[in-house]
Amino acid sequence: MSGPVVLLGGRSEIGLAVARRLVDGGARTVVLAARRAADLDAEEAALRSAGATTVARVEFDADDLDAHTAALDGVVRAHGPLDTVVVAFGVLGDQRLAERDAAHAAAIVHTDYVAQVGVLTHLANVVRRQGSGTLVVFSSVAGVRVRRANYVYGSAKAGLDGFACGLADALAGSGARLLLVRPGFVIGRMTEGMSPAPFSSTPDQVAAATVRALARGRGEVWVPGVLRPVFALLRLLPRALWRRMPR
Repeated sequence: MSGPVVLLGGRSEIGLAVARRLVDGGARTVVLAARRAADLDAEEAALRSAGATTVARVEFDADDLDAHTAALDGVVRAHGPLDTVVVAFGVLGDQRLAERDAAHAAAIVHTDYVAQVGVLTHLANVVRRQGSGTLVVFSSVAGVRVRRANYVYGSAKAGLDGFACGLADALAGSGARLLLVRPGFVIGRMTEGMSPAPFSSTPDQVAAATVRALARGRGEVWVPGVLRPVFALLRLLPRALWRRMPR
């Protein structure tokens, strides 16, 4: 890898695990973009320990759409053409609160869909101009068929999944590409205190599958892979039964 790895969501467990594996594979420059970027000491230390020679920090608020262009253009000016951009920010939100509080519901959708659309559109323009580069987008099986138990988060992921699929097609032939990752339940900080669902994975398992898919030039990957046939069947489940499905 000659260009930098950029992690949008510099505290993301999955994003950091992907970045560490890319460093293991030869990346030497990693850019951590997050709010309160000055507080990323532990994240920087972990990447340097893995072998990164340059770890830069950039202040980045995903919800501030007007600031995306300046932040990302600044990364290009400072570090050159982008190699891999891992878009790993997001929130789970509180479904029960979102059902009562329209502002909370809108905030979830803004971070998990609107902000992603904004930043990916700008990134797509950057990698098209470069004629190279890979965008990594994290969807979720929650968006494959939205469940009553988490329909606000699931609807945002459904929108993101559709947008990312269309963007991947739009990038075809440009020299740049997009990898769409569809994990199931991930055991980590975001889901702390929740009972793991069947076929759960860890951030490191998601990262391992993501980096393998990057190396193989794939356009999408389900984590774990068994979820793809499982959800092909679940799509056929009658709605009266589906609405009873847990998160």
